[in-house]
Amino acid sequence: MDRLTCMAVFEAAARTGSIAGAARLHEMTPSHASKHLAALESALGVSLLRRSTRQLALTPEGERYLERCRRILGEVREADDEARAHTDVISGTLRVTAPVTFGALHMGPVVASFLARYPGVALQVSLDDRYQDVRSDTVDIAIRIGKLANSSLVARRLGACRMVLCAAPRFLATQGAISTPADLTGLPMLAFSEAVSPADWTLRDADGTAHRIEGVTRLAADNVQMLAAAAVAGAGLVFGPSFILGPAVQRGELVTLLPGYAADSLDISLVYATRAYLPRTVRAFVDHLVAALTEPFSWD
Repeated sequence: MDRLTCMAVFEAAARTGSIAGAARLHEMTPSHASKHLAALESALGVSLLRRSTRQLALTPEGERYLERCRRILGEVREADDEARAHTDVISGTLRVTAPVTFGALHMGPVVASFLARYPGVALQVSLDDRYQDVRSDTVDIAIRIGKLANSSLVARRLGACRMVLCAAPRFLATQGAISTPADLTGLPMLAFSEAVSPADWTLRDADGTAHRIEGVTRLAADNVQMLAAAAVAGAGLVFGPSFILGPAVQRGELVTLLPGYAADSLDISLVYATRAYLPRTVRAFVDHLVAALTEPFSWD
């Protein structure tokens, strides 16, 4: 079997954690993908993957070989990109990653319009809140929310991710007047358990002074969309990005609290690797997203 195809199937299996996932990415049957993996292991004389009924795991030899595979596949992709950079054809497969909830709520119409405009392009979208390495061969473009570390990557800012503090009208009807952060002391909080920002649940007044909301965490979850649903049902205060909470505010299901105060915002950015020959497909997708996702955002 073709060695590059075998290596690509192996890389996909390691990335997705399953032979079925690798088969879907390469548009082949699981049995065919298994044959490519078996052929690769046979040619090398080593076991690259440990197989179980639930998932695949890399052997030590597999971990070392995967690093080399990604480097080789990346070089092949660079060669293809260089050749395509001198043509007017926008085609091929583009691999994109985005945060789970942002992608699920807002990326569908954007990618649909891109596919309609460029019928020769296929998209592979991975929704993952972890940062995938854009410098590898597995990702062409990433949408990231937050502060970006300095690196060799290219970043295009799409706009601000505003953070808002909200509660349902039915919940507020049971409370007294709320005009300052101190009025929220002791109230039930619906908290995002994976928050890493030190400014979480912190608002600033007109003078820039920070005020920390000192409530009681009644519900913690690793998904803000679930917390938003609990807030709409009247469970308490919710603090999160407007791209999740904004639509509920627009429908009147949630009310934004303390309008005289504001939370620090994050950046929504497009990130992609610096290449000597930027593929026209990557450039086309970047330009499409910059045009489609621009401030003021619909959810704000």
